[in-house]
Amino acid sequence: MIEMRHASRRDHKARRIAFLAFPQVVPLDLFGPWDVFAAANRLAEGEAPPYALELLSGAGPRDIVSYGEVPLRCHRRASDCEGDIDTLVVPAADIAEVKCPGEHTAFDMIRRLSARARRTVSVCGGAFLLAGAGLLDGRRVTTHWRAAADLSRQFPKVHVDADAIFVKDGSIYTSAGVTAGIDLALALVAEDEGPTLALECARDLVVFMRRPGGQSQFSATLKAQHTERSPINELVSWATDNPASDLSVEAMAKRIHMSTRNFSRVFRREVGQTPAAFVEKLRVDAVRRCLEQTETPLETISEQCGFNSTDVMRRAFQRVVKIAPADYRRRFPGSDRSEPAPKKWAISVCQ
Repeated sequence: MIEMRHASRRDHKARRIAFLAFPQVVPLDLFGPWDVFAAANRLAEGEAPPYALELLSGAGPRDIVSYGEVPLRCHRRASDCEGDIDTLVVPAADIAEVKCPGEHTAFDMIRRLSARARRTVSVCGGAFLLAGAGLLDGRRVTTHWRAAADLSRQFPKVHVDADAIFVKDGSIYTSAGVTAGIDLALALVAEDEGPTLALECARDLVVFMRRPGGQSQFSATLKAQHTERSPINELVSWATDNPASDLSVEAMAKRIHMSTRNFSRVFRREVGQTPAAFVEKLRVDAVRRCLEQTETPLETISEQCGFNSTDVMRRAFQRVVKIAPADYRRRFPGSDRSEPAPKKWAISVCQ
């Protein structure tokens, strides 16, 4: 039924996707999602392109300079943008006035454009711009994990989920840092045009993972990498390579010659979570990699990754990733799929 509904795309007007770029816009926050929608247009196979992409300048002139000094020529100034918008995308930009909600014309502009859009999207720190415009009050949102505490402090009416890759709350979509904007754009393509085209876009862009929105921004190993304590670092590295080994508190404490009580205390202080929570997430990460890269049966995966049974693995995976293992596996191309077509690099973004 989904594919039949999307098959009539040729009868519909292309969805207008407007990217609102302010000076010092973060390039990857802009070009990552842009290229997903552009890929959808390229891969529409004889159909009318599903998207009409437009780059709007939030500054006075059409020419702006991005973070990293990349010059951009936008299609038009945001103040000259008229008509309905399907999707307004607001990438992160270094606008100091964002700390003073309502006092900068950027917020008025965002409110005006968002009112004419079917949905409004922020990428990474773009959540601060939406929050400054008052669009996130009372909503559950996400942003880059480093900025989550600041977003909560500056905008106490906003409910910040610091762990999610992206979040949908009504017509507002927010994503975490940088490449999470690609994940969200793929999800929007799937929402608009069906999962088949979204998967083809992911393959065309050679995106290794299409992560579901509820997946954590952190793997267990990444969460542990901030520690400077060498024995714990070595233990984490070893455990990551040996998820099926005995990773009980007693066994891990013995491995680095510590008492069980002292190990639990030091591990929690250094890693930021209990040994049991770390081991569960580490093993779930191992399962996730197997699901992404192999066609190995779930029973074998559970054994290889250190779970006592397939049921225990399923429950842990659902608890950590917020999706069933079988559903997660279906998000990735099978190992028997052909290689993606060569990428066309000469793509003009702005007029």
